[in-house]
Amino acid sequence: MEDQGFKTALIVGAGSGLSAALARLFTRHGLAVGLAARDIGKLAPLAAEIRARTYQADASDPAKVADLFSTVEKEIGPPEVVVYNAAARVRGPLLDLDPRDVARCLSIGAFGGFLVAQQAARRMIPRRRGAIFFTGASASVKGYPQSAPFAMGKFALRGLAQSLARELAPQGIHVAHFVIDGAIRHPAYPNPPGRPDSQLDPEAIAQTYFDILMQPRSAWTWEIELRPWVEKF
Repeated sequence: MEDQGFKTALIVGAGSGLSAALARLFTRHGLAVGLAARDIGKLAPLAAEIRARTYQADASDPAKVADLFSTVEKEIGPPEVVVYNAAARVRGPLLDLDPRDVARCLSIGAFGGFLVAQQAARRMIPRRRGAIFFTGASASVKGYPQSAPFAMGKFALRGLAQSLARELAPQGIHVAHFVIDGAIRHPAYPNPPGRPDSQLDPEAIAQTYFDILMQPRSAWTWEIELRPWVEKF
């Protein structure tokens, strides 16, 4: 596997699952990691464990996203690897949905991805290197009943990733979209009896992100789907 020599990473929408697995893996490979979230209190144990910096940020606010990148750049350096892992979910019948909740879902799920990618690209384009990764879901490619807002946001995020991959790859920036098609394993929700590995292991997902990150530029992928072996698709 080719060593791309990345030194800094920023995970936006960080939490205890996939983001934590990514942060630990990046740290083991020598990257300085920044963790951004609305509630950074929940990140304290992880930050202490891997000596990462935490940043309070609202990914849907242009000014706060700009401030986030400026602060990260000053404290750990320009982010060379940026992962957008933020999302908001609103469920319910179409007629019962509150438009304000739907707007918030779209703002975090898609508009925030644009804001983060724009700030990342401004720092990567002059250097002609970097990686911008987007976390998608089953809803990125298929809308489920009573889950229209989430599908709208994830469809839009996928469109953003595809467009940016075509625009930025020739400038040396690897853009990739990860369709996480299934439930991610969590200590509070173990695998059902008799169905081992029926949920996605966050560490296994993180390893795939890292494998994509290490791809030589002669063989980049812009999208990959990940699902447990028993998941229907």
